[in-house]
Amino acid sequence: MKHNFGAGPCILPQEVFKQAADAVLDFNGLSILEVSHRHKDYVAVMDEALDLVKKALNVPAGYSVAYLQGGATLGFTIVALNMMRENKKAAYINTGTWASGAIKEAKKAGIDVNVIASSEDKGFTYIPKNLEIPSGMDYLHFTSNNTIYGTQYHEFPKTDLPLVCDMSSDIFSKEINVADFDLIYAGAQKNLGPAGATLYIVKDEILGKSTSPFMPTYLDLKQHVEKESMLNTPPVFSVYVAMLNLRNLLANGGVKAKEAENNAKAELLYNEIDSNPLFFGTVNTEDRSKMNICFKLHDESLGDKFDAAWKGAGIVGLPGHRSVGGYRASMYNALPLSSVQVLVDVMKEFTRVNG
Repeated sequence: MKHNFGAGPCILPQEVFKQAADAVLDFNGLSILEVSHRHKDYVAVMDEALDLVKKALNVPAGYSVAYLQGGATLGFTIVALNMMRENKKAAYINTGTWASGAIKEAKKAGIDVNVIASSEDKGFTYIPKNLEIPSGMDYLHFTSNNTIYGTQYHEFPKTDLPLVCDMSSDIFSKEINVADFDLIYAGAQKNLGPAGATLYIVKDEILGKSTSPFMPTYLDLKQHVEKESMLNTPPVFSVYVAMLNLRNLLANGGVKAKEAENNAKAELLYNEIDSNPLFFGTVNTEDRSKMNICFKLHDESLGDKFDAAWKGAGIVGLPGHRSVGGYRASMYNALPLSSVQVLVDVMKEFTRVNG
């Protein structure tokens, strides 16, 4: 058995993998990979996939859900174009690589970006607090969880501005109040399903209000909502697997139960990091991510030995991002507590031998 702590494409429950594999061979007589997205059988899939998002996150009336392609990277531009108003100004918080990318693309789209807070001064190892938000901004954008550096918002920013969040790496991992946001977007490949689909949850009031002189049809969220995510051929397989995964999530206690599991996994590993003399966490304690836990060895000369130890236990995906180094245990929804225990046991035994 492999224990997958990889930060990229998510692991999914085994039963979801099995159901998805079966559908590749037989989805009502065809493969899910070849079925027409206009066929009633797939239209039913899309309808359920949209509805299950609303159920899982208690999406209130006045909001719409859509599945697009392009990942959250395209979402950087979609956000800027759809949220642009007369001021053409927006406030952004820079907490790492993906937030920096959002800032860069918003500028390209014609937004006068005001970076109101940044943690770059300390290597993105904390979440900025005590925000001062200037007037005249069209919206405030932030990234809820930072996969590369291992920080996460545990309290969202308070503002009277329209609030926009990239939740790619922690959506469905904890309960949120959707009504606090005007726009949420998230790549599917962390807690929702395979790469290929991007989820948008948007307040209906913002649709069609953009002042951007440049608005390609595909980048207009109003078009996607009106066409019920069928403006063009959707990412059929990704949406289908997302539907299966959301079914599984709701059948097993929903987001509330999954949040409790995620808290237990994070507590188990952070307790070991904090108590083990050979290791240390790399970010501010109060801002630690529960999805991507980053840590290092005090003595990097032990790296080869530790690498051999965790690989020997069937662990994969543990190295930190190339820009940061060290180790990163990504613990998305489907990773079981037992896998975290394997890593903790490896760390304990490694310290017993090398400490």
